[in-house]
Amino acid sequence: MDNSGNTLIGLIAGAAIGVALGVLFAPDKGEVTRRKLAEEAAAAKANLSETAMDLKDRVVDTLASESETLESRMEGLLSDVSYKADDVITALEEKLAELKAKNKKLQKTT
Repeated sequence: MDNSGNTLIGLIAGAAIGVALGVLFAPDKGEVTRRKLAEEAAAAKANLSETAMDLKDRVVDTLASESETLESRMEGLLSDVSYKADDVITALEEKLAELKAKNKKLQKTT
């Protein structure tokens, strides 16, 4: 996005410089120059609008792609956590069985 911001600033600066030079070196009458300026301003506006739309589309595409990547990573993480939880539960069940067996032995001796 930083590169797109620089491109947008470059376009605006280029348009402004072009308009200023056009006015300074205009050989035509004021009416003709104003019409040319209006046309150039409209063209710059259209160009800026197109650049903004392209930037928006790229941002939307990037967000969609990153969202899919994040979902995929989350699914993988949840799957890993589920397996780890099963391992922990199994270990706890084994430990509980051991403790129950020790408790039974202690109850028989008393």
